[in-house]
Amino acid sequence: MNNKISVVAFDADDTLWVNEPYFRDTEEQFAGLLEDFLPHHSIIAELYKTEIANLPLYGYGIKGFMLSMIETVLKVSDGKVKPEVMQRVIQLGQEMLNKPIELLDGVEHVLKSLFGKYKLVVATKGDLLDQQRKLTKSGLDHYFHHIEIMSDKQERDYQKLLKHLDCKPEEFLMLGNSLKSDVLPVLNIGGHAVHIPYHTTWVHEHIEHTIEHPNFYQMESLSEILPKLNI
Repeated sequence: MNNKISVVAFDADDTLWVNEPYFRDTEEQFAGLLEDFLPHHSIIAELYKTEIANLPLYGYGIKGFMLSMIETVLKVSDGKVKPEVMQRVIQLGQEMLNKPIELLDGVEHVLKSLFGKYKLVVATKGDLLDQQRKLTKSGLDHYFHHIEIMSDKQERDYQKLLKHLDCKPEEFLMLGNSLKSDVLPVLNIGGHAVHIPYHTTWVHEHIEHTIEHPNFYQMESLSEILPKLNI
């Protein structure tokens, strides 16, 4: 791996801690609330359609997900749902916001090993307040030189981050579980990217093609980065 790397950036959700399984579990409970109106799989499909349509308005995160659930309830039920169902939907969202932070295996060991040797950064997308809350609850915030909570992860978002860090693309390494958000944009601007797949990934983050690039690395766990950086 390029020995010019000076900044190592980490995605947060499903790279540092558990996130996506909470969404999938909530989807299942949500679909159960509306089974009188549509089959289970159709409810989940309608919710996903609403989420994607709302991304430009709400962005990523639990609060946008909550609003999309509420909108889906009204759409699917034609506004005829009982108030208790709507109350339960709001409660489901609040339960997600109050979930404990469960670190993934090896995360703190990797951060301790890299701390002081590289400039460590969190580069994640989502709701500002929620991501700050999760980072604080994780107990990992003291390892990071900079926290960047993005509205999206496009090439321009990474370019803005690099400018802020005064970092050249060839000195930047991004680690994350999404090929679409954590890998492709970074490779496209000349950086290095590591894909560490998580067992559950939101379908919106999937890509249909394989990646062949000299700056791309595929790893099974976060700990595999240490020997690549000669640690």
